[in-house]
Amino acid sequence: MYRALLNVRNIGIMAHIDAGKTTTTERILYYTGKNYKIGEVNEGTATMDWMIQEQERGITITSAATTVIWKFHDQDYKINIIDTPGHVDFTVEVERSLRILDGAVAIFCAVGCVQPQSETVWRQANKYNLPRICFINKMDRTGADFFAAVRDIEEKLKGNPVPVQLPIGAEEGFLGIVDLVEMKAYVWNEEDRGNIYEEAEIPEEMMDEVMVYRMKLLETVAELDETLMDKFFDDPESLTVEEIQATLRKGTLDHKISPVVCGASFKNKGVQRLIDAVIEYLPSPADVPPVHGINPKTDKEEIRNMDQDGPFSALVFKIATDPYVGRLVFLKIYSGTLNSGEVVYNANTGKRGRVSKVLQMHSNKQQQIETIGAGQIVAIVGLKDVHTGDSLTDEKHPIILENIEFPEPVITIAVEPKTKDDEDKLMQALGKLAEEDPTFMVRFDETANQTVISGMGELHLDILLDRLRREFNVDCNSGKPRVAYKEAFVEPITHKEVYKRQSGGRGSFADLTFEILPLPLEEKDLHFENAIKGGLVPKEYVTAAEKGFKTAMQNGKYGFPLENLSVKLIDGSTHSVDSDSLSFEICAKVGFREACKKGNTVILEPIMGVEITTPDEFIGNITGDLNRRRAVLEQIDAKIGYQIIRAHVPLAEMFGYVTHLRSISTGRATYSMEFLKYAQVPSEVKEYLLNSGRYLL
Repeated sequence: MYRALLNVRNIGIMAHIDAGKTTTTERILYYTGKNYKIGEVNEGTATMDWMIQEQERGITITSAATTVIWKFHDQDYKINIIDTPGHVDFTVEVERSLRILDGAVAIFCAVGCVQPQSETVWRQANKYNLPRICFINKMDRTGADFFAAVRDIEEKLKGNPVPVQLPIGAEEGFLGIVDLVEMKAYVWNEEDRGNIYEEAEIPEEMMDEVMVYRMKLLETVAELDETLMDKFFDDPESLTVEEIQATLRKGTLDHKISPVVCGASFKNKGVQRLIDAVIEYLPSPADVPPVHGINPKTDKEEIRNMDQDGPFSALVFKIATDPYVGRLVFLKIYSGTLNSGEVVYNANTGKRGRVSKVLQMHSNKQQQIETIGAGQIVAIVGLKDVHTGDSLTDEKHPIILENIEFPEPVITIAVEPKTKDDEDKLMQALGKLAEEDPTFMVRFDETANQTVISGMGELHLDILLDRLRREFNVDCNSGKPRVAYKEAFVEPITHKEVYKRQSGGRGSFADLTFEILPLPLEEKDLHFENAIKGGLVPKEYVTAAEKGFKTAMQNGKYGFPLENLSVKLIDGSTHSVDSDSLSFEICAKVGFREACKKGNTVILEPIMGVEITTPDEFIGNITGDLNRRRAVLEQIDAKIGYQIIRAHVPLAEMFGYVTHLRSISTGRATYSMEFLKYAQVPSEVKEYLLNSGRYLL
């Protein structure tokens, strides 16, 4: 079993939008024999972009999983690959994929180098301690600069990139690579789709540069392994290929370095050597530390080793709906074995379910298998009451594994079906979409009497509305996008609320005195404390009051939700006949509303990190326009012929920006945007919001 695990790799492909993730994955599928022809993103034929919306827009929306076999040093290696989206609106797909992977390939454009979403996915990989290698793609593009990309990784990402390859040429003259470990050159034949690549002499004009970077590589190896240090000082070239590769692998697994390779996926150059690097430097499941979790029966921490003979444990990282097999539940198995037809236990809900099918995925196609063991990624059919982040285990040995954290939605729109008959159909469809995507939320706004959906951006909600129409046959009317504002208390307030109702017979009575304290914006949810002494209010009434406060937090002084709040119960009393749990829940709701009215609260708005790439001649127009949008300019980097503007801008000012940017730059500037933080709105904006009665600026 251990030997088999050594020949498995669970990897993700991650990058900024348009860096070439899906194109690279398509080449991997082709060269490993999974596909007999190469799919292209720009032609809508990419295997991994199977959704019709992906094919039409030329972007990846949902993470797609596949499995390939690659022969390396006369052994077959199984590689489970997840191709993740690059657009910030679909960052949930990256988050949940990185949580269950063992390693990652971070792809960078040789022209754009480190871009905003590059930084986001790198931080996500850091959060999960994911070893990674870097692939500098698009070496064939005009302006390609391998060394600038390496510097960017070091300076902007604070990584430790170690080139193990150098490019031979660049732009139209890119021919292949020099392997600094083996000290060999490889060039690709463009005429046969890159199937054949040959060993060649290292170009004479490159030799000085090659020797400089070869020495840097050997110095890194010596620093990583003290036993090789003396050997290096005696004679650097005495280090063998095997010693160099083994040390680089250990350094990668210890998160000390990230090996850097290069190529041009679209031109079919460098991909085979990238796959070799995945095998050589990224971890197998056997290299991954044991997973930690909590036993729900004892509340004590336990670990699960990557052992096929141990008790079964797996984490649900994705839910999807398939038109043929129904509900697909994607799993990473951390220990034990899963068999088709087996009953599994959901440690989060305490419910059992039977697995009717176990499927090996290839994009949106499946291959049914009977059994699968630890270290593998699969999809199963048959489980209903399961959600993203749930732990499926052996009932006799339950464990709740660490959950997946997701970013919160920042934009909302109201939706309604075009026909009254579709109301139930719409709610069912929205429920399924929310089940698949934890960053998509649905709620009914009682004040406005409408259904409101929330997501990560305009594109995110646009795609979901399109899916409603195509997949669920529900046509919707939708309102304009609205910013997901919030409220926050800025100073403590103490309030006493007495709730009395008498209508003949038994009445209702609750008495609570409580203090509301502001919390830092990073804090989430309600922090509740019961400081009432002497049991003046029974425990069940306190629990009901907490429920009331949580419900009331959805609508603050100005109608926006509060998320970071501390409520401390100071005093209270009950009536021997009229008090009950419902009375205390209502008392908490009413008291909270009254406290909001007299308390000092502020409105918060989402602030976005925006990066704009523009030719030099439009810099004045664009920065002037940004200033009108309440932007804070952070940095302007001058490149040859163009400039990169980084700014923090309120989301409310960015609706429809793509069209406006095209207008003021004659279509030559591009931008990307990601959520940064919530911040207090200026007083004039607050006045506008309150006087207009709208959420939309």
